[in-house]
Amino acid sequence: MRLTVTGATGLIGSALVARLRDEGAELTVLSRDPQRATTELGVPAARWEPSTEPAPADALEGRDAVINLAGENVAQRWSESAKHAIRASRVEGTANLVAGLHAIEAERRPTVLVSGSASGYYGAHGDEPLDEEAPSGRDFLAGVCVAWEQSALAATQLGMRVVLLRTGVVLDAHGGALAKMLPPFRLGVGGPVGGGKQYMPWIHRDDVAGMISAALSDERWSGPVNATAPEPASNREFSRALGRVLKRPALLPVPALALRARYGEMAQIVTSGARVLPARALMLGYSFKHPHLEEALADTLAA
Repeated sequence: MRLTVTGATGLIGSALVARLRDEGAELTVLSRDPQRATTELGVPAARWEPSTEPAPADALEGRDAVINLAGENVAQRWSESAKHAIRASRVEGTANLVAGLHAIEAERRPTVLVSGSASGYYGAHGDEPLDEEAPSGRDFLAGVCVAWEQSALAATQLGMRVVLLRTGVVLDAHGGALAKMLPPFRLGVGGPVGGGKQYMPWIHRDDVAGMISAALSDERWSGPVNATAPEPASNREFSRALGRVLKRPALLPVPALALRARYGEMAQIVTSGARVLPARALMLGYSFKHPHLEEALADTLAA
């Protein structure tokens, strides 16, 4: 299979590229820094500025599928400039990717687009179970996800099958939310945030890559798919599981006010939550490699 990947040096992209390369795929990645991407990933890379220009057609033409994972890091204080970058990198970046695909003759155009989204699509929903039919939220991140998905769905007008992966908190010891949690937990001063009742839709990095691989080859995969583990956990349950794996206490609560003081509006990702379920993936027969939280954490930290 011949594939082009955006966001390939990110948290999900690097694991995905390694997996696809091992499976024998012929890969090209699009990057702002192609030399760095080639050095890190060991695959050819082409230059692309996603927020300002159409994707290069010659890096897309003749491919079987495109995997779109590019996007500014969400885990930062949301200043107005940060919000603009978060939105533009996803919404305008995906629109520019589709513009590059539009420039290719139909018989040479990829037939599949697997495009990133996030469980933040749903906003805060307490303990209500949410499948892919649930409505979108109304906060900043939900609005970004809605517009992001709309940009990707424009590829259906080109006759492409579009899969939208609404990814939860990806477990990775070297990046993302878990990496930020590890230092205090390892010191024995970690604990639940803001009471801990809010749900954390989580998923092992290997299962995100597994879902993408399944979506590429199975034509039944289409539209939104929740990329979350089948056993969503509350923040308190997540904290206790992490403490057990690290063999450290996980009892010291983190006041929501302290988190808001440090991260501002972005803190709502942690202080509110959603009980997101992978209904579509399970219906399609996807078999999770790491369905249980404590085992998934142990495997992640052993890597």
